[in-house]
Amino acid sequence: MAQDLHQQPDVVQTAERFLDYVSTAIGARHASVVLMQRGGRLEPVAATGELVEEAERSQLEVGEGPTHATVNDQLSVLSQDATKDPRWPAWAARVAAIGLRGILSVRLRTPATTVGALTLYSETPGRFTRTDETVAQLYADHAAVAVTNARSESTLWQAIEARKQIGQAQGILMERFSLTGPQAFSVLRRYSQDHNVKLRDVARRLIATRNLPENL
Repeated sequence: MAQDLHQQPDVVQTAERFLDYVSTAIGARHASVVLMQRGGRLEPVAATGELVEEAERSQLEVGEGPTHATVNDQLSVLSQDATKDPRWPAWAARVAAIGLRGILSVRLRTPATTVGALTLYSETPGRFTRTDETVAQLYADHAAVAVTNARSESTLWQAIEARKQIGQAQGILMERFSLTGPQAFSVLRRYSQDHNVKLRDVARRLIATRNLPENL
């Protein structure tokens, strides 16, 4: 599984493949992966179906639930019946309407950071056990490393691509206005700052249109 996850091309497909493995191992039909983004924002990136998507969406709306508890307070959360769990009164009412009862949530973590959470759902109360919790955490630890690597690789390739585009845009300015490399870069940077547009977006626009806005 670890090797397979590391071969996935991006974060979303890594998370989806992970759900395939862990759902099969524990026998859970409903599962999701939610990742921690900048500023502590939670973002669902993979789910097994609409029921789970609705359950996660409702957690984000009310600001409570097992996923929140897992990433913020506890390494794992086990609830035999979420509809009666006093820890999340606002979310309990919503999940009751959705039809999900048993909950197991474990943290996706590396030694350095919290990556997110895996949450398993069941329509039957009391479905998950402490053994399931141990198995889920073992799988989650592998997945957290794979997701972190996928994020880092994605960020690296984005930076490389942005640098290439900025170089192409510099070349256009240098040829058209007989500028040096540093002068062309200064023009791009000044436009970026004056108009609050990211430098890579300025470069992309210039490459696409081959023309300069009048106020560049």
